[in-house]
This record gives sequence, C-alpha cells and structure tokens, in this order.
Amino acid sequence: MNNVKSTRSKPWLILMSVLAAFALIATACGSDAADVVGDAVDEASDAADEVVDEVTGDDDGDAMEEEGDAMEDDGDAMEDDGETKTIRVAAVNNGNVERMAELAPEYFTPDSGIEVEFTFLEEAALREITTRDVAAEGDQFDVVMIGMYETPQFGANGWLTGLNDFAAASDTYDIDDLIPAVRGGLSVDGELYSSPFYAESSFVMYRSDIIDNMPDAPTWEEVAAIAREVDTDEMAGICLRGKPGWGDLGAAFTTVLNTFGGTWWSANDDGSIGTSQVDQPEFAEALNFYVDLLNDAGEDDAANSSFNECKTLYEEGKVAMWYDATVAASLFPEDVVANTAFALAPTNVTEASGWLWAWTLAIPATAADPQAGFDFIDWATNAEYHELIAELDGWRAVPPGTRQSLYERPEYQEAASAFAQRTLDAMLAAPIDNPGTTPRPGLPGVQYVGVPEFQDTGARCTEEFSAAIAGTQSVEDALANCHAIASEYNG
Repeated sequence: MNNVKSTRSKPWLILMSVLAAFALIATACGSDAADVVGDAVDEASDAADEVVDEVTGDDDGDAMEEEGDAMEDDGDAMEDDGETKTIRVAAVNNGNVERMAELAPEYFTPDSGIEVEFTFLEEAALREITTRDVAAEGDQFDVVMIGMYETPQFGANGWLTGLNDFAAASDTYDIDDLIPAVRGGLSVDGELYSSPFYAESSFVMYRSDIIDNMPDAPTWEEVAAIAREVDTDEMAGICLRGKPGWGDLGAAFTTVLNTFGGTWWSANDDGSIGTSQVDQPEFAEALNFYVDLLNDAGEDDAANSSFNECKTLYEEGKVAMWYDATVAASLFPEDVVANTAFALAPTNVTEASGWLWAWTLAIPATAADPQAGFDFIDWATNAEYHELIAELDGWRAVPPGTRQSLYERPEYQEAASAFAQRTLDAMLAAPIDNPGTTPRPGLPGVQYVGVPEFQDTGARCTEEFSAAIAGTQSVEDALANCHAIASEYNG
C-alpha cells in the first residue's frame, strides 16, 4: 500500500540546523575532534528524535515508523523470498514529486514487487531531517531526496551509496544521457552519488499581456523599475522568496548577492572559510535592494512566501512577474503558459546569475537493500519515466533539466516551446564555478556556498533577513546579526 504523508516545517529548525552542521563538520575534523562532535551529535540526536516526532505526528516516540515496524531486522518488510518489499522515501512536497508518488503504486510496484512509502516534507524540514538521519547512520529511509548542495558533501563523507555500478548494470538508466553539468554536480571523483529527478536554473517569468518592455537578459535595476511601474493594489509587481531557509529566501537572495559583487565568506588559499563578508558594502547593497523591492512592489506577506506560494500567486494573476526556479514553467496550466514570457536571471556586475540545482534521489550508505532503492531510483529518473509522464500528462509536464534526450525530442520541443530552450540556456549559463566577483570557499555552487557551515549560517541569517522583509527589524540590524552568525565559522 502506498503511504503518502505530508508534514510542515516548525520553529525547531534552528535546533535541527545546528545538529546537521555538527554532523557535517565532524567529518572534516581530525579523529579526536570528530569524536567530541560525534558525542554531541549523539546526545542532540536523542533530543531531536522528539522534534521529529512532533513533525510526523508520532506521539509514541517511534518517529516516522509505520505499523508493523517496516525496518525491523526480522526482514518482514525487506524479504528476499519473492514477496513484496517495502522501501521508505523522504521527498520534497512539490507537484512533480507528488505526481511521481501517485504513479508508483500502478507503474512501479507491480513490475518490481517493491512498495514505496513516501514521507513528504517542506524543503527546510526535509533538509534538516535527511541530514540528521544520513549523517548519524540512521535507518529511517531507504531513499532520500537531497540536492546538489548535499550530494557531493555526503558522497565524499561516505554517507551515500555510489550509483555507477548500479547504473552500469541497468538496461534503462543510461548514465551518459545525463546533462553533463548536472552529472558533474552530483559526482565525486567520477562517482555519481544521486540521480536527478529534475534540475533547474532560475529565470524571470512575467505576464506578456501586461509587460512588453522586458529585455531577454535584464539587469536587476531594469526588473525593479518594471516591477514598480506595473505594481497595483490588485497585482503586485514581482514575487520573490522571503520565507526563511538557506534554500528558500537564501537561494534567491544569494544569486542577487553574487551579481552585486558580494559573498558570504572570503576563501583561504586551501579553499577553507576565511572571514565573514556580511559586513561588506556589497552585501548591504544587495540586501537593501532585495528588501526595498519587496516593500515597494512585492507580494503581500512576502516574509512567508517561497516557491509554492509565489507559484499560486502568479497563476492566480496576483503578481505580474516572478523570479524563481525554471522548473515552475513545466507546472503552469496551459492558460498561464500562454500569457507568460521568460527572461534570463537578472544581473548587476556579473555576466550571469542564474542558479543551478537538482532535486535528486540518493541511497544512504546504511540502506538495508540498496538494489531495491536503486530499482526505484532508476524507474523515477530514467527516460522511460519521461515517456510515461508524457503519455499521461503531456510532454510539457515532464520533469525537466536532467537528460539530454528530453531536449532532443521533437515532441518536447514543440510542447514546451515557450520555455524548453530558455531553461536549457539558463542551466548552461549558470556560473557554478565562478558565481560572483571574488573566490569563495568549498565546493562549487551558485545559490549556496559549498561548505557544511553554510547550512546553519544560511538558516539563521535568513531568519534575520525575513524579519527585515516583514518590517519587524531593520536591515542594519539583520546585517549585524548575520555577520555575528557567519563570524562563528571564520577560519
């Protein structure tokens, strides 16, 4: 039986964020330091279990476990005698992924003999819980949905099962069909550690029946001027993310920060974190610009808006433009697409600014049955799944950005003509190796800094930024508080 849960994030995410950062940092320390942090992680993990119980509604303390204890060692749920197996998948709660969950009982389980129990979480909660579980070698999930930020770090730490051998043995996966930039961002030393379900950059979506002066490659000043021009009481000029979270408000804002010439930390010669740059003029300029634009022409209740909220407002005609993930275009109803045009991510002092991201499926190193996990991953992310979605929902609804073969399909090019090439162009232009004007620490990344410490810093700082958007504190105070947070990790 397919079990789909939906939960919502809570204020406890700061606790979880600190725990997740400890788990990540421990792997980068020497053995003595790692043991000390490991002890802290174990103690905090016990406390965090109570928090997870709150999220999942499990009052008996058995967080995220179903009747029958599906992960017991007696093998009831993971039998090898030909009976149905059950795997547990943690996933983000958006339309493409939820549609996949709807199809799994009919199109995956009968052929594979594997039932899938899904736990759906909002982005911030998903990141905190999967990081905690994977880093602590837990067994809550057999497959986890993670992103391009987590994958190379988790893979390098030995927390994930490599997929190359599974892919080579599969008749349907075709690893060489993955878009090279996406495959590279999910690999370490050539080993693929997660498989992309969809991938994206960012761009501007705008009402072509209202706005006729948007450049193909606008600057932020041009976008802001147009937003203020068309803003009315009935229709906001622009929708931007304001909900706290390094992958929510933090993702959109960091692309603005990059192109304004700012960054979160300087980098030492060895690529480690240098000093906080939050107190620099470029950072202040970027945050003031972002907050002012939302105050002048943004959506109502912007401090609580992220992807799903902006998507709803745009589809309902309550905002004239929206800067966000390219995947949104594949989710629009036909009448919305008909009145929408697309422009590249706005710039300021850099040539490009769009992010690069993928929601992916990975197998924790502790999974009881990695082959069952990969069988599901293969089904959900191969080209045959694209054909299934096309047959049921039309080619325009196919999860975008992962496979070269999709963009070579004439049917897809025709059905998604409004945004297919623009999406691919945005992904290819995303400056993942050089997203700003100054070197930054860690692994490559555009809308995030590829170091473990960014998860905690981004989560806490965006709480401050969101408060400035809501008007409950000044931008100056938000910057000062964030500088203090980022300085905790100065090298």
